[in-house]
Amino acid sequence: MRVLAAGIGYFDLHFLGVPRVIATAVVHGAGGVLLIDPGPSTTLPALRDGLATAGMAPTDVTAVLLTHIHLDHGGGVGTLLRENPSLRVYVHEKGAPHLVNPERLVASAGRLYGGAMDRLWGEIRPVPAEAIVPLRGGERLELGGRTLEVRHTPGHASHHVSVFARDAGIAFVGDTAGIRIPPQDVVLPATPPPDVDLEAWRDSLAAIDAWQPHTLFLTHFGPSPDPSAHLRELSARIEQAGRLVRESLARDEPDAAREAWFTAAIRGELGRRIGDADAGVYELADRFDLNWLGLARYFRKTQAVGGA
Repeated sequence: MRVLAAGIGYFDLHFLGVPRVIATAVVHGAGGVLLIDPGPSTTLPALRDGLATAGMAPTDVTAVLLTHIHLDHGGGVGTLLRENPSLRVYVHEKGAPHLVNPERLVASAGRLYGGAMDRLWGEIRPVPAEAIVPLRGGERLELGGRTLEVRHTPGHASHHVSVFARDAGIAFVGDTAGIRIPPQDVVLPATPPPDVDLEAWRDSLAAIDAWQPHTLFLTHFGPSPDPSAHLRELSARIEQAGRLVRESLARDEPDAAREAWFTAAIRGELGRRIGDADAGVYELADRFDLNWLGLARYFRKTQAVGGA
């Protein structure tokens, strides 16, 4: 386990065997062990190995907190509950019904990932309703021996929450604060469908900044030690991605060509800046074609532009 502060660390889940893609935060103390975004079922062996290396057992885990219910963050929660029925799962109230009955969540993901679903995410089991503690934002939770402040931070997803360990100065921000693959300092937004909201996202970034954290913890990937610079770059990158998608929607060509144009632009710029190897890790954590889909849907819904 990589240590962030006393009682707080994280595991690299080596998604698809690749390091620096999915990180699970671990908050541990007299109150038990809290996992934040424990990942999909395909990475549960790595999670179990990480716990064992840190001297913890799966039965020591008392709570799971999901920043949101996308499968790369919480797809394995139902399987964890089968192994440890006493777990409590903290999730925004808008996401909770999709954990209890994941049929629509799986169908939506299946439209994006097709035949790769099992390879990427593995088993997706329902979470018993009685195991869920719904959140709205504004709560103060006592978990893992820490007091955690909860804020509703939509933008990437309507049901996204972020949490702040004020005594450690660490904000656990899921995907609201974007994607940063160390040692690179590039920050990219993750904008997949179905419910990207750029207006709400700006407010969420302001709310995170108002905490004045010393460190942002990203599920993709790990700690970012200069939150103000990080959030400034993310805001600029959101604007850049939005501009490129609007340009693509103005092109007189089918959506497949528009998406390919956007993807090539992001991939090319990133490869020139940081090299193709690390650019590939960014794209595994943050598929550029899905980013186009999410932003195109947002602009068509809010600005009536770029018909298919």
